Amino acid sequence: MKHITFLIVIFFTTSIFSQTEQEKIEATVSKSNIEGHIYFLADDLLKGRETGTSENKIAASYLANALRSYGVKPNPTTNNYYQKVPMQEVTPPERFTLSIDGNEYKKKVVLQTSKMDFTGTAVYMGYGLEDDYKGKDLKEKIVLVRAGGPNAKDARAAFGLREKKAELAKKAGAIGIIEFIKAAPQMWGYIDHNFNSKRLEIAETVNQASKTDAFAYVWVQDENGAYADALSNKNEMPIKMMMEGENRVKVTSQNVVGMVEGTDPTLKNEYIIYSAHYDHVGIGQPDESGDTIYNGARDNAVGVTTVLSMAENLAKYPTKRSALFILFTGEEKGLLGSEYYVDNPIVPLDQMVYCFNSDNGGYNDTSVATIVGLTRTTAQQNIENAVSTFGLRAIDDPAPEQGLFNRSDNVHFAKKGIPSPTFSLGFTNFSDSTKHYHRPSDEADTLDYDYLLKFFRAYVLSGRNIANDPSTPFWVKGDAYEEAGKKLYNK
Repeated sequence: MKHITFLIVIFFTTSIFSQTEQEKIEATVSKSNIEGHIYFLADDLLKGRETGTSENKIAASYLANALRSYGVKPNPTTNNYYQKVPMQEVTPPERFTLSIDGNEYKKKVVLQTSKMDFTGTAVYMGYGLEDDYKGKDLKEKIVLVRAGGPNAKDARAAFGLREKKAELAKKAGAIGIIEFIKAAPQMWGYIDHNFNSKRLEIAETVNQASKTDAFAYVWVQDENGAYADALSNKNEMPIKMMMEGENRVKVTSQNVVGMVEGTDPTLKNEYIIYSAHYDHVGIGQPDESGDTIYNGARDNAVGVTTVLSMAENLAKYPTKRSALFILFTGEEKGLLGSEYYVDNPIVPLDQMVYCFNSDNGGYNDTSVATIVGLTRTTAQQNIENAVSTFGLRAIDDPAPEQGLFNRSDNVHFAKKGIPSPTFSLGFTNFSDSTKHYHRPSDEADTLDYDYLLKFFRAYVLSGRNIANDPSTPFWVKGDAYEEAGKKLYNK
């Protein structure tokens, strides 16, 4: 009889604890708060929150004041809620002409500038990866390649391979790369806006690059792959390329940061990072209605609101582990804010045991939350339990071919060894979920707020579960970032 009584007590104690955690979240995460954040951040007055603009700074001020109002502690290194991110605004060359084998190419962008007036030889090199360079001497030549790789053909994946390809080409003696990228008109419009407009780079990276040998990197639109197919049959061919230099102006943007100390005497020395980017792409090509403001409600006012929801909850109901909230600038400019942060952390990286990022492109299934990297860390069960508590189902990335894990701010933390999945709106088909992605139609009034209420509460409970778990989360055995984690944490 005593054993039965003991089991009943345990059952009810567990039930009360579970209800208490849920009630803590329901007490702070409301539909009105959610709508307030998203409608403000996606308002036309902020003109798409482009990094480096005054509207982006207004968004940062709004976020900082939200953290202040919750009682979140500021950045201890500055005693305010900002981390300055030094950048340079780069104006691309005003004059740039390209002719290969007598054919002039009009639709092109410069990823890396090298002032030149070159007449010489171009060599087709497949994808421009290791196997393509075996036995090749490309001294004072320009390399022609297809974008991406055999299993990485979209624009983001191609952009991620550029440094590797440039290093291989330089090692072989080449002075530049012309890369032919399959990009439909909508995607090319975004690429053209990004690179033929003024762009931003981290200042330190620019300074380091200026000390290296000059090297040009160019993308050419090749919508159906016809250009690359034709050139692949010729191996070597004549090329003329004239490129003027670019101008640089210093710009300062800011990450928004705050902290909440944990309650456990030991575990409070471990931090969970809750992160999202608050910038978007600004003003661009008009849609069929004539709208030119890319408001970024999904991408990423929703992600920002997950972090604000977490901050408000933890300021009122702290967890055993401490919390670090980081809202990044410059994600749309190449993950700049997060890149700068991991090189300039305000708390040692080896105290950061988990990065719970939130980033979004869209959704097409309101019964699920998609966690990119769900099965890659030992916190999987914590997340699945939390998501189901609010009537949703947690699923992993349904489109691994898109390389989504490496396309958001979480990847810089992963490279350092910190477990870092991304909590995203529910999608079971990637292409069907992106109709508003980087479009003026990504407006606050096109969202399902009943679904979002479940989504934000699920994120907050997931974070609480991870932060209260006696076991420190880590990568699962055999993960690509496991060795980096072992090195960081001396495992």
